[in-house]
Amino acid sequence: MFGFRSRYSLRQWCFYYFNQFLVRVVWRAKVPKHWPFAEGQGGVVICNHLSSVDPCVIQVAARKRLVHWLVAQIYSPETLIGRMMALFETIPVRREGNDVSPLKGAIRMAQAGHLVGFFPEGSINTTDDLMQPIRPGAIVVALRAKVPVLPCYIEGTPYHKTLWRPVFMRARVRLRVGDPIDLSPYHGQHKDSELIARLTVDCVREIAKLAGQNDFEPQIAGRGWKTWQ
Repeated sequence: MFGFRSRYSLRQWCFYYFNQFLVRVVWRAKVPKHWPFAEGQGGVVICNHLSSVDPCVIQVAARKRLVHWLVAQIYSPETLIGRMMALFETIPVRREGNDVSPLKGAIRMAQAGHLVGFFPEGSINTTDDLMQPIRPGAIVVALRAKVPVLPCYIEGTPYHKTLWRPVFMRARVRLRVGDPIDLSPYHGQHKDSELIARLTVDCVREIAKLAGQNDFEPQIAGRGWKTWQ
């Protein structure tokens, strides 16, 4: 289910260059020239979430390193959007239930030296707040895979209630990429729910710092969640 390649396929290269056009010309994005993960280094990317096209901007910053995003499975695999998500090897997540197989797939990818991406808010933020309440899945994956966490902050991506409409909307986007967060002092403690909640808040605070909001206090979504054994 979670097969992946180390290099772009021919079709992925075609969409890679089309994505470059969208990000740099249509959305006039400013992205950092330096990407802190070397080839073959696994990691977890976290970012605030403003638009369905946020992953497109981060992918340009990652250069030729494909980021495998965990994405809500709301489109059938037979649809055009479903096929696009399969092409870019996203990890589908069911909105209902407590299926942990997507997280396990993300762990295997990160352990194998690939990048996996999370939007800790779980959905697009249409509020005036910097970020909505956050979920701890990214930190669980990073601890179990023993890889660093990379905070990113994005602003200006075009939003529309339909998934595809932002592709055609002009915008002025900026992406800031922080420094990888080393979680090695906490390896082996992935069953400690309180620790994971604290690390989740700490990592999201780094996103807030990239946004210039040093006093932002992230909130954990829901109560009583537990890590799986």
